Amino acid sequence: MKLYEQVATTVKDRIDRGYYREGDKLPSVRGLSQEHNVSISTVQEAYGLLIDDGIVEARPKSGYYVLQQQAPPELPETSSPVSQPLVVAQWQKLQHMISEYGSGETTKLSLAMPDMNTPTLKPLIRISAELSRTESLRILNYEHANGAAELCRQVARITIDSGCRIHPDEIIITSGCQEALSCSLRAVTEPGDIVVVDSPSFFGSVQAIKINGVKALEIPTNPETGISLEALEMALEQWPIKACLLTPTNNNPLGYSMPDENKLRLLDLLNRYDIPLIEDDIYGDLSYTLPRPRTIKSFDTEGRVILCSSFSKSIAPGLRVGWVAPGRYREHIMMVKYLASLSTSTLSQLAVAEFIAQGYYEKHLRRMRKNYQRDRDAVIGWLKHDMPPGTRISYPQGGYLLWVELPAHMDANELNEQAKREGISIAPGTLFSASGKYKNFMRICCVNSDNPKIKQAIKTLAQICNRMLNENLLPD
Repeated sequence: MKLYEQVATTVKDRIDRGYYREGDKLPSVRGLSQEHNVSISTVQEAYGLLIDDGIVEARPKSGYYVLQQQAPPELPETSSPVSQPLVVAQWQKLQHMISEYGSGETTKLSLAMPDMNTPTLKPLIRISAELSRTESLRILNYEHANGAAELCRQVARITIDSGCRIHPDEIIITSGCQEALSCSLRAVTEPGDIVVVDSPSFFGSVQAIKINGVKALEIPTNPETGISLEALEMALEQWPIKACLLTPTNNNPLGYSMPDENKLRLLDLLNRYDIPLIEDDIYGDLSYTLPRPRTIKSFDTEGRVILCSSFSKSIAPGLRVGWVAPGRYREHIMMVKYLASLSTSTLSQLAVAEFIAQGYYEKHLRRMRKNYQRDRDAVIGWLKHDMPPGTRISYPQGGYLLWVELPAHMDANELNEQAKREGISIAPGTLFSASGKYKNFMRICCVNSDNPKIKQAIKTLAQICNRMLNENLLPD
């Protein structure tokens, strides 16, 4: 164990034993340095580790304090979707929301956008500029269809944190996670097949199912532990299911991270029924505590799990750099990727590879994990204070999305229409279901809670909700 880890363990042990309680000030850096006979930088690293673990917070010009843990909100109930395969709908509503991407006039709580104003992204901009000068011919040319070798090496390296051992040659670079998911679906299904999804489920996954001509079978899902394995086993016995598409870590939109024992049970179930799993891990690196949760892929010994991710949510969406570790389905996914887009932007690939190689990605993640946890707690606090009685809120352990259950008869589509008149947008819950369920739910993004516009947007949403209730604007 390194010196700073020893110091961090000592401080954590004292907190666990009650010597320091929530909100208490901790010993100064100089005091701990003298007590343990270590350097000031060692103590600062120790406190940094405790901050990353969500145990300690730093207050400017004041010192370090035991973090006050907010009481979790009342969670949404386990979902109860339609128990039969469905043809996906909702494209028109999704298309309407996508049209907001370039608009700067709306407070877009609807979009899952990371913080791109953070100073930890400045090295990426510098690296991109340097590559434009030094690799000008290469970045104008096609990259290998598999992806830039430099990036494949770095992706293989960072997957170690999730428990995986993936060779760089097994990685295929894609234009974002959406392409990774779509190529994977096309590789393991044919039109008319049935694919299992959690419910609610990310609308991008749902629409990838639609565009590939397959049907979605939604499985009841718990906001803390994920899909019901009992319900999944019943579905496997009843229907000719060809694949599962799940987001088991920091799920979008529910926020759950499936416990390891559930991941192992799920994998055993899929092995018994000989069914591939497409694992969407796009928010995995944004877990608030370390070590980050293991992927299901890390337990896979048969090449059955197709692991998909990207840097769109952890760095920036405009990079359009994703990847897939295809397991036994590599040849087919490679062919689909080649036919879909041939190759991914060379400049973006090389810039991300260098950003990771120079250590900037890990520094960026350390800051973002802390910031997004702060944002989660702030926005949940505002929602609990301002929203009508009966509102339930998810409690994610990573990422920056909240799934909000409104009072039973409220219509989130109507709420969104009224909110737009106030310059605010949300993602109505109906987008997250093949059947258009979750009418009284919404997903909101809680990034940059220190921006006064975000707090005001939450307050305005609450006012609209209360007005809808008071004016009896609810449907019969």
